Amino acid sequence: MGLRWWRNFGAVLAGVLLFFHGFCYSEKAPNYSFLQEAKQAPPNLYYDYIIIGGGTSGCALAATLSQNATVLVLERGGSPYGNPKIRNLDSFFANILDNSPSSPSQSFISEDGVFNTRARVLGGGSALNAGFYSRASAGYVKSSGWDQRLVKESYEWVEKKVVFKPPMLQWQSAVRDGLLEAGVLPYNGFSYEHLYGTKVGGTIFDHQDHRHTAADLLEYANPKNIVVLLHATVEKIEFRLHGESKPIALGVIFRDEVGMRHNAYRRDSKSEIILSAGAIGSPQLLMLSGIGPEAHLKAHGIPVILEQPMVGQGMADNPMNALPIPSPRPVENSLIQVVGITTFGSYIEAASGSDIIRSWFHRPPEQSSNASTTPKGTEKALKAMNTMMKATVRGGIILEKIKGPISTGHLKLRTTNPEDNPYVTFNYFKEPEDLHRCVEGMRTIIKVINSKAFSKFRFPHIPVQLLIDMMVNLPVNLRPRHVGASIFLEQFCIDTVMTIWHYHGGCHVGRVVDPDYKVIGVAGLRIIDGSTFNHSPGTNPQATVMMLGRYMGEKILGER
Repeated sequence: MGLRWWRNFGAVLAGVLLFFHGFCYSEKAPNYSFLQEAKQAPPNLYYDYIIIGGGTSGCALAATLSQNATVLVLERGGSPYGNPKIRNLDSFFANILDNSPSSPSQSFISEDGVFNTRARVLGGGSALNAGFYSRASAGYVKSSGWDQRLVKESYEWVEKKVVFKPPMLQWQSAVRDGLLEAGVLPYNGFSYEHLYGTKVGGTIFDHQDHRHTAADLLEYANPKNIVVLLHATVEKIEFRLHGESKPIALGVIFRDEVGMRHNAYRRDSKSEIILSAGAIGSPQLLMLSGIGPEAHLKAHGIPVILEQPMVGQGMADNPMNALPIPSPRPVENSLIQVVGITTFGSYIEAASGSDIIRSWFHRPPEQSSNASTTPKGTEKALKAMNTMMKATVRGGIILEKIKGPISTGHLKLRTTNPEDNPYVTFNYFKEPEDLHRCVEGMRTIIKVINSKAFSKFRFPHIPVQLLIDMMVNLPVNLRPRHVGASIFLEQFCIDTVMTIWHYHGGCHVGRVVDPDYKVIGVAGLRIIDGSTFNHSPGTNPQATVMMLGRYMGEKILGER
């Protein structure tokens, strides 16, 4: 993977996934007296709860537990506050391209050949994503065995601090009306709920276009009971084995940014260690600590604490496919605000802005080709589009993400270094039902583009087929291109698949953890994050990941 690929990755993925533009703001950090650099910590620490990962779930969990217990949060990244690469949306390209140890995002490429990234910052993915907020469905809550009353209260706890109603200007309104015209009915207005039809959802961007992340939930914390250590990379969890019926988690070993080793220990028998390192980090750290498939651990020279073959299994990523739409008229800079929730299992969303469409079309052909796309084909498509758009570059994209998904893969260690990305395979579209949902989603997108409601944002001389051709010729991934990709939507979905960063699994409830999120077969250890999800909740998971942190914090305090 040469430098050119990473440049293509940054330019394309920045335009396609996060859709950020026109955001120039550097927030002053809250008065968090408990926020410290790990290098300031003593060699040994003792707490009631040690949370590994200050991400989307970990911040909510820590704030809740601190009300009645001492809490230590170990975050491998830095603070989101005052960082223009996080807070200034114009710097998103720099965020993606920055592979330095201090970068808030850590890029990786799945074994499927799809570009991806994982958060490395306090607040987790909520410091990097497109901001859309929508709850899980009632059916999802019920199937998870959660207390519906406490779930509702936990969502509301999150919403009071970080969620807002979006402005809904012309582009987003046209997409909304186009979805209704395309038959994604009924119209449900503004709602956080997961309802079939078309709706306006919440956003973590306020009315001044300022991002609010899960780190803001730490404003709920009791500052006397919590310490958050930044740049604290956990190497492994330590266990006591001898004379016990099952291994007991005692503490963790972590290193600060200058490489000094520290130990954090459970204070007493009621204390716990809680993994909230995300769908990549949590199964990875379990394996590094000796819990996982025995043969795989031994192959890496890791002493086996507990043979658990299901760790790292069931990894899933909701595939995303999209079409770019150049516009003959100005459009607002918007993130995800509207969603069409279809009955066939596809979610339709959109975003707009000059930088988005520029990232799609205004790259020279030699910067746009990939190993399986001919420069001549790319140049031809670019020439056709650029003829229409010499004077101005405007527009946006409409995307679809499938629910579930049904297709799953696995995660394996690459090395024993916790800072290295593991091997991750998602097996996009392995199951036919996933592919069917994508095809139906793309057909719905085409209906929206061709709708009367959306016509003012269409060049009349650019057919949808040319948009499809352009998409096939863009280097959005490292997968091969097939001749039929521009003709058959099934092949189009397979060849142009991207991530929308909603990957999950690897530590499923019932396989790796029990219904109380306690790791099966050991004591003193839980996992509370998206790695426990069998399917991605709702249209966008961040609402439910934050809710789960609050929800389980309340449950744990109740047990205590």
